[in-house]
Amino acid sequence: MRANRCVRVCARLILLLIVTATALLAPPPPLFAADAPPSETTVPAIGRTWPVGLRPRVLRGWEPPATPYGPGHRGVDLAASAGTPVRAVTAGRVSFAGRVAGKGVVSVDLTGTGDPPLRTTYEPVTATVEKGEEVEPGQVIGTVDASGSHCTAAPCVHWGLRRGEVYLNPLSLLPPWLLRKGPSRLLPLA
Repeated sequence: MRANRCVRVCARLILLLIVTATALLAPPPPLFAADAPPSETTVPAIGRTWPVGLRPRVLRGWEPPATPYGPGHRGVDLAASAGTPVRAVTAGRVSFAGRVAGKGVVSVDLTGTGDPPLRTTYEPVTATVEKGEEVEPGQVIGTVDASGSHCTAAPCVHWGLRRGEVYLNPLSLLPPWLLRKGPSRLLPLA
């Protein structure tokens, strides 16, 4: 009787050890584009407008961290003064509109971008849309809040992009014609 009990206890301990070792040795889910499979990091250039202004100054660019919890910048900061309209970059459905840690945030799941869909976030924003609302490219979704910006040099909007838990560069949503600086120039044919 005692031997059977010892065998059962030992079997349970071995099973627990195997499960624990498997969990500890398994790779963590990708949190950043550098760690993710190519399908998760593919971003179509479907944007039709900048979130603020015609061609806002980028105060701080995309700086992906080397590790999931390392230092970096998981989006871009665009110069925008308080009250500036914030626009949906492309078509989608509002997945969140409210306050997080005292800051106004709007998140939009982008239409036709896979499962999970690409999601843009904008902060600090006073929302003019509600969760579940469909938005079109260029539609005003809110205005820049007077407070809550993490930019110190000038007021800004933080614009982020994720697919699931993978952070991506939001500027990659914009096609080249929106990213170009300066006016278009005609070149001679010959």
